[in-house]
Order: sequence, then structure tokens, then C-alpha cells
Amino acid sequence: MNNQSTRKINAGNADKLQRVLGTFDENLNVIMQELGVIIRVDGVNVVITGAEEKAVQAASVVENLLALAENGESLDRGRTQYCVELAKEGKAGDIKKLSSGTVAITSRGKPVKCKTVGQKKYVDEIKNKSVVFGIGPAGTGKTYLAVCLAVQAYKQKQADKIILTRPAVEAGEKLGFLPGDLQTKVDPYLRPLYDALQEMLGLETYAKLMERGSIEIAPLAYMRGRTLSNAFIILDEAQNATREQMKMFLTRLGDGSKMVVTGDVTQIDLPDGKKSGLEHAARVLKDVEGIGIVYLTDKDVVRNPLVMSIVRAYEAEAAKYNKKDENKD
Repeated sequence: MNNQSTRKINAGNADKLQRVLGTFDENLNVIMQELGVIIRVDGVNVVITGAEEKAVQAASVVENLLALAENGESLDRGRTQYCVELAKEGKAGDIKKLSSGTVAITSRGKPVKCKTVGQKKYVDEIKNKSVVFGIGPAGTGKTYLAVCLAVQAYKQKQADKIILTRPAVEAGEKLGFLPGDLQTKVDPYLRPLYDALQEMLGLETYAKLMERGSIEIAPLAYMRGRTLSNAFIILDEAQNATREQMKMFLTRLGDGSKMVVTGDVTQIDLPDGKKSGLEHAARVLKDVEGIGIVYLTDKDVVRNPLVMSIVRAYEAEAAKYNKKDENKD
């Protein structure tokens, strides 16, 4: 039987303590449920009682949440859940990395910050490497963070142009069946990119830059035969690029340019028999200097916490069927 242990943490002041506790003690309840400890508040002190290991983990979560609160970070149920996950893995100290700086500022003045350690690594790689692959499930901020950094690079004159592209492949649909001219046909595929840009720049600035040609949004096929220099280039939904398309795209890289390739290898919509160029490129290029490959996981999901549970359920199902297939062989 585990020895019972008590940890007492001074929050410093009531305001900071309240932020850590969350609305109706929501954050506190997450810690207690996940780690099986009892937590009570005594003035501005947090008193934790439970099995030695769990009490230590809970204390580390509370201490790090207090550090985040001190730096003005928002603390919700999802952020608390993430901190608990790190503590369980013995990585609670990594939480402090999330306080280091703002990635960008939206057109409405809202700061964009990394919410997970995986996101922080992804952003750092983009800043330091010429080509970066961000591979992970929906909701991990792959595309949004890349667009934020592209806008920052343009504003700081590190890039003359922002180029956003996607393979025009979706589940069961082909461009020919969509109404309108080519731009109208490809717009639905590129909508998430428009949305992110408009949030970062504001509608008026976005429209001006589009008209001027400083922002280009086009299907992947339009990249063929070009050399893309002094540009910040993002290939989104890259799991739907074939091997040939991926090689074509990567070899467009010109002087002074940066490329970010994002995708989710669990959502490949290519026709049967076609292999994903994203999986292939990540394998072939993993040891090439100047190329960064970051794998984001369900722990990096920053949408509604339920999305994390959905991703995990699908991953468990996929693993079960893969195991069945292996047994058949």
C-alpha cells in the first residue's frame, strides 16, 4: 500500500489562486480525478493529500499552473488536463516552456501562444529550419501556427510573399463536379487557409495583399515548373499529396525561402493504390540537415478537450485492426 503524503503550496495571492482553481474549481477537480488525490484550499494555500507519487505529481501540476498564471497565461480545463498528462510522464517541468514568448498577434490584438510542448517544438523548428514537416491529428494547430509565422515573417520583411497551397483532393469529390470557374472550384479546399490569414491580418489588409499578389493561395498542381524564392510557403493537408507531387513541391524551394508541410497521416483521401507523399518524405528526409520533422500527438490537441478523446478512440480502433491484420499474416 502506498504511503499517504501531504503537500502544501502557497499560491501567493487569492487572484492567482482563483485562476489556478478555475471556474467553479473546474481545474482543481480535473487534478483530483486524474491523479486520485484530495485537494483543499486553506487561505491562499493549496493542500494536497494522497499516495506519495500522486501527491508529488499533483503538487508539480499546481506549482506549474501557478507559474503560468503568474505570466498571464489562460488556464482552462484543457490546459490543466495537459499539465496532468505531462506530470504523469515525469515531464511537469516542460510546462514552464509554454510561458516563453508570443508567436504572433492577431489583427484584433490577441496574442497567439504555444499551448503545448509539441507546439513549442514545432514553432522553434519553423524558426530555425528551412523546411519543416508538422505531422499530427486534427486540432493540434499545425496549419494555424504555420500561417501565424508566415504573416510574422512577411511583416518583418523576412519574406516578400506568402504562398499557401493544398492538394485538391477530398473524400469522394473531384473538382470537375463543383460549380463555377477554377477559383470557385478550389476555394472550398483552401477555406481554412483563408480563415487563418484573415484572422491574422484583418479583412482589409488581407484583401489588399491578395490583390497585390503578396499572398498567393493555389492548388498544389500550380506549383509545377516554378522556383519559389524569398517566400514563406505552406503545403497544407500534405497527406493527400502523392510521392511525385511531394518531390515536385519540395524541389521548388528557392533562395531565401522557407517551407512548412503539414498533414495528418490518419486522414489520407488518395485513391486506392496511391501512396501518401507525406509519409514517404518524412521517412526519406529524416536525416537531412536543415529539415525538421515534428510529430504532434493527441496530447497537442488544443480544440475542445473532447477532440483529444475522439482522436484517441480512433487511434485505438486503428491499432486494434492493424493488430488483427498482422495476425492474419
